[in-house]
This record gives sequence, C-alpha cells and structure tokens, in this order.
Amino acid sequence: MVILCVSTNLFIIIDDIKSMTTITVKDITQHLESLAPLSLQESYDNAGLLTGNNTQQVTKILVSLDATEAVIDEAIAKKCELVIAHHPIIFGGIKKLNGKNYVERTIIKAIKNDIAIYAIHTNLDNVHTGVNRKIGEKLGLQNMQILSPMKGNLKKLSVFVPNVHVAAVQNALFAIGCGHLGNYAECSFLSEGTGTYKGNASANPYAGEKGKRHIEPETKLETVFQAHMQQQVIKALIKNHPYEEVAYDIYSLENQNSQTGAGMIGNLPRPLAKKDFLNHIKTSMEANTIRYTETSENEIHKVAICGGAGSFLIKHAIASGADAFVTADVKYHEFFDAENRLMIADIGHYESEIFTKELLKDVILEKFPTFAVLLSETITNPINYYHS
Repeated sequence: MVILCVSTNLFIIIDDIKSMTTITVKDITQHLESLAPLSLQESYDNAGLLTGNNTQQVTKILVSLDATEAVIDEAIAKKCELVIAHHPIIFGGIKKLNGKNYVERTIIKAIKNDIAIYAIHTNLDNVHTGVNRKIGEKLGLQNMQILSPMKGNLKKLSVFVPNVHVAAVQNALFAIGCGHLGNYAECSFLSEGTGTYKGNASANPYAGEKGKRHIEPETKLETVFQAHMQQQVIKALIKNHPYEEVAYDIYSLENQNSQTGAGMIGNLPRPLAKKDFLNHIKTSMEANTIRYTETSENEIHKVAICGGAGSFLIKHAIASGADAFVTADVKYHEFFDAENRLMIADIGHYESEIFTKELLKDVILEKFPTFAVLLSETITNPINYYHS
C-alpha cells in the first residue's frame, strides 16, 4: 500500500477501475510534482516519497492531512497501497526504528503492510493553485494573488531559430509551460536578425554546404520559465529545433515569481462588518474557535490568508493593505504585531488546512478521472476544545 501525506488528518481513497492501465506510485507522484515541484519546498521540509517505491502498483489511494498509525490502519482496512498526506511523518533524521514513538510505529506499520507514504507539504503551500488558493475559494475571495512572491526561481531562455521554424519551436515551448507571467500565458519576444555558421567535414548543416560560411535569416526567441523546468525546456528545444547544434542561452532571473510564494491575498465580494466577517470565517472554514485581534477598521474587505503557521507573514499582510489576516498558530506576543492595523484571525492549524483534501481529490481526478475517490474517516487533529 502507498500513503500520500497532504496535511494533518485527511486522506482520500482512490479505487482502481479494471479497464484502466496499471497505475504506479510514480504515475501519481509525477503528476502531483508537475503541479507542486519538490524544488519549491522550504529548506526545513521533507516532502516527497517517504516509504515505498516508485514502481509499486496503486489501486486505491488514501488522502489525509497527517499520516498517523490510525490512518495506516484505515489504509490497511480499505486495502489502499498509497497514502498522500500534507504533513510529512518524517521531519528530522531517524537513527533507529524501534517503535518507541508514534513516528517510528507509523513507519514500521506502513512498511510491513507495503503501504507507500507520500508527503506534499510546503511545495503545495507555495504554488498559486495550492493550499492557500483553496482557503481563498472557501472564503469567497476574488482577484487572488500570492501575498509574498518568491524570488530567484525564474529563468529566461534566449534561442536563435531559422525564421520558418519559429512557430514550431515557440509552440513546443509554450506547450510545456514556458511564457507564463501572472494572468498571461504564451509570453515571448521575437527579434529578427542574421546568423552565420560554417560546418566542418563531420557536420550535417541545416542549410548551406560544409566548409563554407552560410548566412541564415534567424529570429531571436526569448521567453521565461520556472527554474525546475530547465531540463524539460532544453529537451523540448533540442527536439523541435532544426539545427544540429542549437545556439541558446539560459539566464537566472531575480524577478519575483507571481506564481509561487507564501500566502495569498484577495477581496471579499462586498465589505463585511467585523462580527459578520468572523461569522463568515466560522461558517466557511468550519472553525468552532477563532482567536482574533481588534482593528481600527470598521469593515473587512481585503483579506490575506496563510494555511498553517503563518505569523511570519503578518508584516506582509499589513504592507499589502489587508484588513484581516486569516491563519493559524499565532503566538501571544505576535498578536501585538497587528498594532490595531488589521485583524489577525487564528482559526487553528487543522481547521485552516482541512480542505486540502478536496484540493488533492480534484488534482488527482483531473489526471486520473476513472478513479473513485473516498475521504478518510480518521480524524487526526490532536487538539480538542472544551466548552463548559
């Protein structure tokens, strides 16, 4: 069996349809990583395949926020080979597997029962279609953008192409995702010029004769792509370019990448009074308890969000002009950082990420539509609330 770790206590089960071809762990994880590359995870994180192997066949998948012993028991009972969890069960180094704590016991049980565990954590947080967009959708936010965009993970391709082949090369690059800038796709720049080359005796020139300088009308094609795509971009370029030796340059950019980063910000369809906004959070996010700060604003319109522990984004939320910041795990002294300039609404870690299960369900069904997707019945939230 295989376990994909999504976040603290949600799991999805996917039944295999007999008419389908064999699906492996690699098939599932490659699709997930095409949407949330492992290169986008934070340095402290441990996303990826934690137990099992890529060649393992999958007929059922269980998705949860956390991978715990109870979740593995559920996977065993429902004959799931893969568990997808948001939170990795393994964070630090493990030197022994003696079953002395819940982490070791969970890993041992998964291995004994051939269950693969896969974690998709901060890499899913850091993409614009990930955890925070799902929260924004539940809150009904519009015009959503990344709150704190990443820098340094964009690259620029510059390649020289014979004029008659420009469209073919351009289309091949766009087809794999080059040229995305915010809300725009297929962005590029073309400038015409003249190229020269002289092939030696071993050459097989596209045009002209060996040993003679050839002059070819060319177009300089420039476009951007995300850094993790580099090998894929080079492969597509070489395959679709007519030259035996392709002249191209790749530059690392320091530009902000609006498609990746922490948190998200958007607008409510209409401003809400503070009490109405709190009730809206409670209903939309199924949050029974909300810790919040007062604010000088009478109405809430612009809302920043961050699933899980998001206090590191308080200053970003203030700078963005947000009226409220919905997140979790805010410490006592961090609430003071709001300085009455915005409402901090701490709804709890589990509550802020619980709908990640729906996100993963949709992502899996998009690629594997014949799978039947079931949600885990295991509640992994370790926190209880007492109401007298």
